[in-house]
Amino acid sequence: MFKSFEKVWDILGEILAVLLVIVYALLIINANFSFIPEGTIKNILEIARTYGSLLLVAIVGLEAMSKRNIIFQIIFIALLALIVVFIFFPGTYENLIGIIKK
Repeated sequence: MFKSFEKVWDILGEILAVLLVIVYALLIINANFSFIPEGTIKNILEIARTYGSLLLVAIVGLEAMSKRNIIFQIIFIALLALIVVFIFFPGTYENLIGIIKK
């Protein structure tokens, strides 16, 4: 099913991994030196960190599943779909990372 996309997943995963390393580096350096002002740019980096990590896991998983049989591919895609659907449920993300909003 995905065998022809193996190289595409590989390239996308590599690009995304490099971008995420840059995002993580910026956020970690900012945690110590606060050079990024509060607001839009910092929010974009936080969103990129959160959803980019999930996207990277999905892409690397799709690359790995491209070498497997159709049953494993279907199971993996179903699990990805489950994650995506439940992320949009109210309170799921907060409960996952333990943030309590007051």
